[in-house]
Amino acid sequence: QVQLVESGGGSVQPGGSLTLSCAASGIIFKLHTMAWYRQDPGKTRELVASVTSVTTGGGTNYADSVKGRFAISRDNAKKMVNLQMNSLRPDDTAVYYCNAKNPFNNDEFWGQGTQVTVSS
Repeated sequence: QVQLVESGGGSVQPGGSLTLSCAASGIIFKLHTMAWYRQDPGKTRELVASVTSVTTGGGTNYADSVKGRFAISRDNAKKMVNLQMNSLRPDDTAVYYCNAKNPFNNDEFWGQGTQVTVSS
């Protein structure tokens, strides 16, 4: 059974930092592209950041709105992916979801989400 379990969400003031973590089980982690998405109520889910599998170079991709502020990283030994979020803004407020995608068969898995609230 595949499980993606997020942690690290919470409330922070503008300009603050948070680190989200996602622990994966039930998948061959190193073969999956890992990503973070976010969704605000009434809006579509959007890609925040992704990191490809070991076999495809481990390259990263970021939404324009978070470039220079967020950093995604993966630890294949621990089967974890992290999202370091700095200089947080109120418009970063959303539920953040961990995503795993197999690039060979496009199987895709989601975590349950973790709330991030940026407010003064």
